Amino acid sequence: MSDTAGQSVTGGVLAGRASAASGGLSGRWRAVFGLLRDRFAQAFETEVEHRRLFLWFPVALGAGDVFYFVADREPPLWLCAGLCLGFAALAYVARAHRKAFCLFVAVAACAGGMVSAGWRSARVAAPVLDRIRIVDVEGYVEEMDFRREGARFILRVAAADGLDPEKTPYRIRLTTRRAPPFEAGTYVQMKARLLPPSRAAQPGGYDFARDAWFARIGAVGNVLGQIELAQAPDPPDWMLSVAMAIDRARNALARRVDTIIGGDTGAIAAAMVTGKRDLLSDDAKNLIREAGIFHVITISGVQMTLVAGIFFVGLRRLLALSRTLALRYPIKKWAAAAAIVAAVVYDIATGSRIGTERALFMTVIMLGAVLMDRHALSMRNLALAALLVLLFEPEALLGASFQLSFAAVGALVAVYEARAAAFEGAPADRVVPESKRGGWFGHLLGAHFGPGKGPGPVLFATFCATSATASFMAYDFHEMNPYVLVGNPLTLVIIEVFAVPGALLGALLYPFGLDAFVWHYVGAGISIIMAAARLVGSLPGASLHLPAFAPWSLAFLTLAVLSVVLWRSALLRATAIPFALAGLAGAAAGMPFDIAVAPLGDAAAVRLADGRLAVLGQRPSAFAAEQWLRADADGRAVKTAIQQASCDKTGCAGILADGRAVALVLEKPAFAEDCLRAAVLITPLFAPRGCAAGVIIDRETLRRTGAVTLRARDGGFEIRTARAEGEDRPWSPAPPARWGAAAKDDPGVGDDVSSAE
Repeated sequence: MSDTAGQSVTGGVLAGRASAASGGLSGRWRAVFGLLRDRFAQAFETEVEHRRLFLWFPVALGAGDVFYFVADREPPLWLCAGLCLGFAALAYVARAHRKAFCLFVAVAACAGGMVSAGWRSARVAAPVLDRIRIVDVEGYVEEMDFRREGARFILRVAAADGLDPEKTPYRIRLTTRRAPPFEAGTYVQMKARLLPPSRAAQPGGYDFARDAWFARIGAVGNVLGQIELAQAPDPPDWMLSVAMAIDRARNALARRVDTIIGGDTGAIAAAMVTGKRDLLSDDAKNLIREAGIFHVITISGVQMTLVAGIFFVGLRRLLALSRTLALRYPIKKWAAAAAIVAAVVYDIATGSRIGTERALFMTVIMLGAVLMDRHALSMRNLALAALLVLLFEPEALLGASFQLSFAAVGALVAVYEARAAAFEGAPADRVVPESKRGGWFGHLLGAHFGPGKGPGPVLFATFCATSATASFMAYDFHEMNPYVLVGNPLTLVIIEVFAVPGALLGALLYPFGLDAFVWHYVGAGISIIMAAARLVGSLPGASLHLPAFAPWSLAFLTLAVLSVVLWRSALLRATAIPFALAGLAGAAAGMPFDIAVAPLGDAAAVRLADGRLAVLGQRPSAFAAEQWLRADADGRAVKTAIQQASCDKTGCAGILADGRAVALVLEKPAFAEDCLRAAVLITPLFAPRGCAAGVIIDRETLRRTGAVTLRARDGGFEIRTARAEGEDRPWSPAPPARWGAAAKDDPGVGDDVSSAE
């Protein structure tokens, strides 16, 4: 045999072996994928058996809400409604095919979320002030929030001089430095300096203008001079009259509690009882925030549950004293109905905020299940509560209150369900299957926190609730509190023992003037909370400041929490791992910046050579400055950052770490010098066309971009804007076209015709 033939035979054998090895390797991978597919299919059947797929319906609805809010333009309501109805019809037709049915239902729910958000936006539509104005306004004081110095109130506008009726805001929010001698329900007139609701101070930041749109607040400002009483042209409607009467009662009770207890302890007690938080000092707010117990001054699910529970249990036991009633009548249902009424009254009396409304929906659904002889505490009830909130107030989804509230309660319900499944009818000599134990959750609870094991279940539930809310706390507030496991259990005990029982008893005795001793009792409990907060706040690392996350990271972090909380099988819960990793990657990527510009261009933050931000501006907004510092993981006080700036009456200047100059021009004469020397020129005015600065951010530019951040990169700048190109939303309308406006490809040139305003 020739060498060539030998080589051919040898090559053929080696090729065959390689092919067999390759086939074997691919076969093993196919086997692995097949096994995973079978396991996922089995886990999915377990979820179907436990009817867990419904829990994802509100998630799909919420996704539609998110799509609506992040859109650059207003989605056509008729198109979204058509998609919702069309896919709902397809789901009905394909109801026998589970995968197609689930897909069509999810798409229909997503489109339904866009419909609910669009319809809500259209229902609350009201005029928004176009620019800063000084006007004479009159109307009813709808809500009054007294402070230690001055007050802030909501005015239902009846007339405004110089504004057409169709352009007059429905509500305005005003601040006065002196506490007025009147309450909600008073018809007043005054001169006020009004401006449009402020937009986000940075890309991805909190957008007050959007929240103001849904609250029908068309302007904010401050009172100039004295507020005068006036004769109302028309009496208020009954709904407004009731709302104003409730606000007067809340203020009267808040002042009573604050006067009796005194100091920040009294302010916290007033907030816990009535929901009025403006009496609290900034130092006290920072103290309880750093201790991780800021929720103590909010009316949340804990208080709502305790109020309903006290009425339910108390009335049921009272009725049970009669043997005739206990044996012949459904006293449990009577008590549940009375507790529903008490919960509704409590929600109305405390201001009906998002967290309270969520708790009210959850409580009403739970007690309604008692009325219908159904299981009361379940994840399905929480899903129904979320569904109701998203249908009636879809904008709540973007708020920290909604996110924290539902995440915490979802984690607690998941712990309860897993613990119940771990011990449900399991004989001592039989191993409970994983599907009946609630997966690794149930195993952990069953092994370590069984019945009668002391405070273990409470601590573990607190840990789970804290873990579920950690990502939202970090994203919304840019900080985390490592010692929250110390503060939360103590806070819950104080609320259960002192606050809620004292609030109910004090409110009952208040009309008779016999409530003083009750408020002293409540104050004693709050003093314990404040002492614990000071102790926790003094510990090293009590508050960890975090930089801003990339906006898309929150979606993955939310999916991670939902996967752990909603699924029952361990395999599907494990899908939280890739979601969490993606979210953490977004958190690590963040949104770093070296320059931040306010939406009006009257203030900016510049990173100096020492690596810290200095706030530029003659009177920069404290709120915007705080947002910049928090997004930069800087825990300094705003005053400290402002004092670093170098300013005079014409403007401010700062030097970046690479030596380039940043100029904030507030007066026209400063253009002559700063246009020549500044690498970045920022101004609330129109920059002259011949300005030679490298990057120009002036009034015309900011109309299109909103707030801006810049990051120094390779001699240039990476620019992010709060407004998308061509954005046009009800709360963020597109700027009107102007003569001489800057070209699209030249963002640094503005109109120099100052009379345009």
